[in-house]
Amino acid sequence: MTHSPIDPFTPAVELAAAIRRKEVSPVEVADCYLRRMDGLDPRLNAFCHRADADVRKAAAAAADAVTRASSPDDLPPFHGVPLPVKDFLDVAGWPTTYGSAGADRTPAAASDQVVRRFVDAGFVPLGKTTTSEFGSLPFSESEALGISRNPWDPGRTPGGSSSGAGAAVAAGMAPLAHAEDGGGSIRIPASCNGLVGLKPTRGLVARAAVVVEGLAASGVLTRTVADTAAALDVLVRHDPAAWWSPPTPRGSFAEAAGKDAPAGLRVGVLTDSPVAGIPVDPACTAAVELTLRALEAAGHRIVDARLPLPATDELVGSFTTLWNVGGAGVPLADPDRIEPHNRALREAARSIDSWAYAEAVTRTQHLSRRVVEGFLPRFDLLVTPTMACLPPTVGAWRAGTGDDPLAALRNSYPMGVFTSLFNVTGQPAISLPVHHDPATGLPVGVQLVGAPWREDLLLQVARLLERALPWSGRRPPVGLGLDLDLDLGHDLGLGLG
Repeated sequence: MTHSPIDPFTPAVELAAAIRRKEVSPVEVADCYLRRMDGLDPRLNAFCHRADADVRKAAAAAADAVTRASSPDDLPPFHGVPLPVKDFLDVAGWPTTYGSAGADRTPAAASDQVVRRFVDAGFVPLGKTTTSEFGSLPFSESEALGISRNPWDPGRTPGGSSSGAGAAVAAGMAPLAHAEDGGGSIRIPASCNGLVGLKPTRGLVARAAVVVEGLAASGVLTRTVADTAAALDVLVRHDPAAWWSPPTPRGSFAEAAGKDAPAGLRVGVLTDSPVAGIPVDPACTAAVELTLRALEAAGHRIVDARLPLPATDELVGSFTTLWNVGGAGVPLADPDRIEPHNRALREAARSIDSWAYAEAVTRTQHLSRRVVEGFLPRFDLLVTPTMACLPPTVGAWRAGTGDDPLAALRNSYPMGVFTSLFNVTGQPAISLPVHHDPATGLPVGVQLVGAPWREDLLLQVARLLERALPWSGRRPPVGLGLDLDLDLGHDLGLGLG
């Protein structure tokens, strides 16, 4: 049987369908992405752990299962599709570093629950992707894992902390990738790399333990809304042993995404930074304006109402008190090798006694309630920039850190100022690559925020915008200084029939 060449930018749902139809083998798919990694990753540094023999073994087993299946319907939804895992979650037999040189690198004995859901859905784990240490910065430039770079401009960051995930998908080294978001770490790399990134409602995707008081959520980075919706169907499963886990939804997110959004949605707008004194780049405001025009053209109503925001000191104080403990629970072999900004965060956390911390958690919950109660009667949907800036240059976070290690966080505020608010409120939020800055050619994301548990509505509106402002044909510069067209020409350009 002669198979069509594999376009590495093929959406995951289409790859899975082609595998079920026996138009392409899981082994061929895995080899395509492994070759892409060979050619591109030395420049981008998206992967921190490769286990090619494991990948090929799993792909061969998937190919055998296709042969033995009596019907394509017997196969799981993403059977044979490769998916890299952010180096925050355990994968059995692989080390987990959390981006830290001080981490215990003993291979994990068992896979995390989220990874098991991916594997049960048929995904083939495709190595591990880079992250900043403990996910505390939206740049992955660490002693442990090195510098990760943006495929659109390797002199800039791919965002983070799911940095490698964003770079891998944008460069066609993976059809989609696992990511985690505690302050914007799905949506920020989505904006930096021209991808779709959904942070689910707090607690919707259960993990082994609640992370950072529920600020963090698991999800994926993709190129299409359909892939995001189908992957969410895989991740959302009731876990009776979890502290927070709602019942499994009765409906399918993929089916919901295929339906039209309700008519006449009330659309709110937030373009001023929630943290005073941070300017918003005109390209980021332009992404909002494009989005609003598309929504108005579709019959939705822009409302002249403001989201009641907390004062800057209250918001920053609430968020950082919780953020300081982000590295808690990480098994370390050598704590002395933790990077300076994370040592400073640990010292700040340890300076607060348990009573004061509990009071801060309670204050944060009340802050969240005020914002959500202000949202619900005013809006069905809120539109904001994803970031207040274009992707910064590599190393931009370092300014002033020699004198004050915590300057690293302050330097990162323009990247996370719009996203982190909705980690606090727990609302679902999605970044969409609706715009490209004409001056730099860099992608620019817009953030849509919904009411809690309304991922269905966000996906419907996202699909509307995907049709109105299509982005699927955009690709970062091929080659990145490498002779990729000669080395991997057979993997480029042609889609699957």
